[in-house]
Amino acid sequence: MRRRRMRAPAWTATLAWKSAVFITVMCCAFAALLGALVHTAVSRETVAEARTEALSRLNDVTAAYKAGEELPPGSGIDPPGLPASLRALAVSGHQGTLVAEYHGRPTMWAAGPADGRALATAIDYSRSAHVIDSLDRAIVGSSLLAIGATLLVGAFAVTRVTRRLHQTAQVARRIGAGDLDARVDDPRTSDPSRPQDEVAIVAGALDTMASTLQRKLLAEQRFTADVAHELRTPLTGLSAAAELLPAGRPAELVRDRVRTMRTLTEDLLEISRLDARTEEVDLAVHELAPLAVRVASASGTETEVRVVEAEAGTGARPVRVETDKRRLERVLGNLIANAHQHGRPPVVVTVDGPVVTVRDHGPGFPDYLLAGGPQRFRTEEGGKGHGLGLTIAVGQSAAIGAELVFANAEDGGAVARLTLPEYVRLDSGEPPGHDDQTEAT
Repeated sequence: MRRRRMRAPAWTATLAWKSAVFITVMCCAFAALLGALVHTAVSRETVAEARTEALSRLNDVTAAYKAGEELPPGSGIDPPGLPASLRALAVSGHQGTLVAEYHGRPTMWAAGPADGRALATAIDYSRSAHVIDSLDRAIVGSSLLAIGATLLVGAFAVTRVTRRLHQTAQVARRIGAGDLDARVDDPRTSDPSRPQDEVAIVAGALDTMASTLQRKLLAEQRFTADVAHELRTPLTGLSAAAELLPAGRPAELVRDRVRTMRTLTEDLLEISRLDARTEEVDLAVHELAPLAVRVASASGTETEVRVVEAEAGTGARPVRVETDKRRLERVLGNLIANAHQHGRPPVVVTVDGPVVTVRDHGPGFPDYLLAGGPQRFRTEEGGKGHGLGLTIAVGQSAAIGAELVFANAEDGGAVARLTLPEYVRLDSGEPPGHDDQTEAT
């Protein structure tokens, strides 16, 4: 059994966290290095002064010993407390010093040879040790203070950068969602005299990209709308001329192609209006189930409609939705037509609360559609149509505030699920049929 690897929390991957860790580590390393240098220098100087004092006193003690005079306090031959290593050094004929604890206090010992024994003296080292301890505490305190101040300044600077990066990322997501008017508008990019950092350069590049993309999309939308408008006039005349042709197979073929071109032109005009977001939605309250039944009947296809009834005894009323009736009919009609055109029967429309599901039993939606949604003028190999029906369904669904999701059933077949905003009655005592816009059953 493989052991699951522990994963770090998501916040540890942020730039602010990494910057804080880097600043802290660098400050600690710098403070430790500087503290070690200061501690070593001061300790060396303090010990050297105490050693010089101890050796000077040892020389005086040695002179008194040779003169047979009384030795000063804290001095003597092999005195108690003398470290063994220093005694051995003195017996071997050398002078030396050593700091050791004596009676619970730091003591500087100095010893030298005297008739094959060790002549030693001791001086109090407490003051020097206290100076070194005070210095160490001062180094630690000042280091912590410096680290804290550096972290505050660094956090302020990094937060300003990360805030600008988050703003740029938010604008990029808005552009990706279709809001081509979104801009970062970093003041550093609008004023050439101000120095630009890397974040400002990225923000300026994003704004430039968005402006260029918006111009290209608007140009394409205008081109599509202009072409569709220009085609309407000759198609109207061509349709009238086709009706004057004598009956026969050639006339039927011409009329069929003219109808196809007129449908394509109207679809292009509708898509151009959806892209320009100039459509006005006429919202009203409608019962969903009768509307779905009527659309399926008007499609002229063998489409089964199933309505999931509310639980018996609950007194629940038929589900009503607040939507644009014409646009909803357009969405459902396109979904049903696509199911019959690209799938296989049976095609089933299921109404379950505010959710309408259109399912066929064909090969299912292609992978590109599931991944990125329908694409204009793209259909599967050998398929018929222009790929505009589902594109219009997606656009009209967004216009009425509905959510359209495409999926494939596990046992085969394409599934289009449309979720509509359900109408919620605020006054529970309102009698049925009070709303004039409600569809009659």
